[in-house]
Amino acid sequence: MTSDIVSATLPGNTVRPILSAAESADGVAAFSEAFERGLDDDSLNHTHLIVEKSGAPVAVAGIAPDGSVEMAVHPEHRRAGHGRALVEAARERNTDAGFWAHGDLPAAQELAAAFGMKKVRELLVMGTVLDDDTQAPQLRDGYDLVAYPELVDRWGRGVVEKQWLEVNNDAFSWHPEQGDWDIEQLHRAMDTDWFDPEGLWFLVKGDEIAGFHWTKRHPDGTGEVYVVGLASAHRGEGMGGPLVQAGLSYLKNVGSSQVILYVESDNGAAVKRYRQLGFEIREQHVVYK
Repeated sequence: MTSDIVSATLPGNTVRPILSAAESADGVAAFSEAFERGLDDDSLNHTHLIVEKSGAPVAVAGIAPDGSVEMAVHPEHRRAGHGRALVEAARERNTDAGFWAHGDLPAAQELAAAFGMKKVRELLVMGTVLDDDTQAPQLRDGYDLVAYPELVDRWGRGVVEKQWLEVNNDAFSWHPEQGDWDIEQLHRAMDTDWFDPEGLWFLVKGDEIAGFHWTKRHPDGTGEVYVVGLASAHRGEGMGGPLVQAGLSYLKNVGSSQVILYVESDNGAAVKRYRQLGFEIREQHVVYK
């Protein structure tokens, strides 16, 4: 067997067959949305390592600037040491690398154990069914729910996005990926094929944004509670539930019967709130170090 690890800049379609085959075999995507974009977008500054066998790519790892790593090995080339080789190469480049295992599959657990790694983070995928019982949001006096296009018409795009960014960074000051954004990151996140301005809802009180619910629809019609953020000044007023319901109602109206969301497993309050709204755990994604 002849295999080598090479570094590649924006490998894009070169490695997508690996990701597609891995997802088909495993039932879960090996790369998250951000790492998928990193294959083509050099502004994300991802490093890519590719295992080649006889000149053909058979495995790939992406390394983000924060040291997080996502990997995939083609199903036809597993159990040949390629995963171990990628872990070793990623650790050479960043000794504090954290390895995502989407779905936390047995093979990932085995590889992590071989390197003495432990789980340091767990992200849950929760899901629910939308039906005729899905409730419309009930707001307290003084609050309003407004879709992005309408709010831009009222206030102007610059004002809306400035306040939106402030609420996001306030709500996610603790979060390793979602916090501390700048306007370029916000625009980059909006610059996707699936972005739907009508599916972005703002909770407004007077002349300020109190919270937002950014929804997403997947190609198969599944909806997603993509990001929900509530400003700290408006917490404790019972607005989190209506804000979530606003997005669910929208997704139901545009035809989504299934909805998922991602939430940190140690965010007990959020997990409890989503359970109360009918969500159940469907997948677990973990980081090993």
